[in-house]
Amino acid sequence: MTHHRAGRLNEAVGLYRRLQARAPRHFDGWNLAGLAAYQQQQMDEAVRLLTKAQALNPRHAGCAMHCGLALAALRRLPEAEAHLRRAVATDPQCAEAWENLAYGLKLRDHLSEAIACHEKVALLNPNYARGWYNFGLTLSFAGRSDEALRCHERALEADPRFVTARFGRAQALKQLNRTAEAVADYDLYLAAEPQAHEARSSRLLALHSLAGVTREQLYADHVAFGVAVGQPPPQPLRNSPEPGRKLRVALLSPDFREHSCAYFIEPILRHLDRRDFELFLYHDHFREDAVTARFRALADGWRNFVGQPDDAVEAAIRTDAPDILVDLAGHSGMTSRLPLFARRLAPVQVTYLGYPDTTGLPAMDYRLTDAIADPGEDADRFATERLVRFAPTAWCYAPPADSPAVAPAPCRQRGHVTFGCFNNPAKITDAMIALWARVLHAVPHARIRLKGAGLEQAAQRAGFAARFAPHGLGADRWEFSGWTATNAEHLACYREVDIALDTAPYNGTTTTCEALWMGVPVISLKGDRHVARVGASLLAAAGHPEWAVATADTYVERAVALAADPGRLDEIRQKLREDLRGGPLLDHAGQARAFGEALRATWTAWCGRENRATFAAA
Repeated sequence: MTHHRAGRLNEAVGLYRRLQARAPRHFDGWNLAGLAAYQQQQMDEAVRLLTKAQALNPRHAGCAMHCGLALAALRRLPEAEAHLRRAVATDPQCAEAWENLAYGLKLRDHLSEAIACHEKVALLNPNYARGWYNFGLTLSFAGRSDEALRCHERALEADPRFVTARFGRAQALKQLNRTAEAVADYDLYLAAEPQAHEARSSRLLALHSLAGVTREQLYADHVAFGVAVGQPPPQPLRNSPEPGRKLRVALLSPDFREHSCAYFIEPILRHLDRRDFELFLYHDHFREDAVTARFRALADGWRNFVGQPDDAVEAAIRTDAPDILVDLAGHSGMTSRLPLFARRLAPVQVTYLGYPDTTGLPAMDYRLTDAIADPGEDADRFATERLVRFAPTAWCYAPPADSPAVAPAPCRQRGHVTFGCFNNPAKITDAMIALWARVLHAVPHARIRLKGAGLEQAAQRAGFAARFAPHGLGADRWEFSGWTATNAEHLACYREVDIALDTAPYNGTTTTCEALWMGVPVISLKGDRHVARVGASLLAAAGHPEWAVATADTYVERAVALAADPGRLDEIRQKLREDLRGGPLLDHAGQARAFGEALRATWTAWCGRENRATFAAA
């Protein structure tokens, strides 16, 4: 135990093995050895040892709990839950056991039961700061951001030195669209924990929704992320530098599930030429569903890394030895895995799709984009990666199979025009509300409908109502709706919108594609950076570049002109799907071919690079 407490786990394990040999029915020998294996991230061995220990003493709560946590790390989730339930049944007064059961239930997406466990923890130990913090994280997953914020504040009341609660509070504030306050809390947390890369990533994403943040500031902060992560000395890689051979491509994402990113990457992967590419998919989220099953069917190799430490993920990826490793999340994932890319896990590393900016990592070689979203040398100088403009538009959209039919323009029946914005509410700045107010004042009796996660909550609706009020827009000019359960229900809401108004500086992506697919024209305001030019790229791909405008005045003029012509709105609705089908967005085979050619070009460049010997085994 002395070695164990001092962190000398190898020495401790040796002593435990001697104890097992001399007294094979001695519980402590097996239990402590299992705990040491768990602490060393040797999860298979931990399960073996702790299972043996439980056979000797089935009433030991700690043994059952750690066995459950090891099983959870191995993604053996039903078994993990059974062991964690055994722990709370054995010691129902142990707050830690209830907290870990909540974690196991959350991994199985049983959020209501997990919340009940957190409530039990709060009753058992109301001054347990980490318990309140974890409670808040689970409530955030459940979309109950008001309550999540209160939990993180309770954590800080219980222990003002528990700075991790600042991170949780920032996450809840970001969900509540209180972005400036969220950034302030990220800053407080990072001042105390400068190596908290997940918080640094979350802060970077939040900055894109703040008005007045310059490109120079954004770029500097992304570069600072790369400096904070560092760049360890590269380990030898064994990939053979042959330009024409079949390549193993691995993609890492938290979104191989029912998620907007799936609409864009699945058609590319489905049409990727498998004679040229072997496909490995790394999922990094607790939720798996029917969409996950489709991705698994496409993959030559599949892993789920959720809950696993970076060292274990690194070991698994190095075992698979991909030639090209593609990041699909950037700074937007549930848990940032970008620090892994700093360790150089593949000869070629690429970022694509999930994040609208540079990663800031010197070891990220390329970012896939297009010439509209990232035009010219001006874009190049704000990227730490080399930009590859691989297709007319960087996106490839697959509309949901259960999409409802397009309906006539609702203004015909309602007698007034309804504008709409279904973008993430965090993207709606005060400047955007002021611009929309100009549109609404120019179109008598028009209304605007906002739809997004969290808008079902009274506090969020009241916050937006208060932001509309200074512009003379009362409750008769706006309406809100929250999240809907299915894609079909969500898309059906576009039937109640005549014209969609995009956000700036952070444009929509999925929502723009959805609106166009449902026959709704989208007015988008172009800016000076990728995040503010996505709308322009998508609208050009749809055959309507005229809806992407360069000034606020033109934004208002385009919206007002469309609102004044119901006949034109009906005509647009009738033919927009055909416009999409005739362009690159729905040309799945063509976009997949361009994607594959881009990957092949990055590989060929590496094969010809003199410094490839730095990475290739001798």
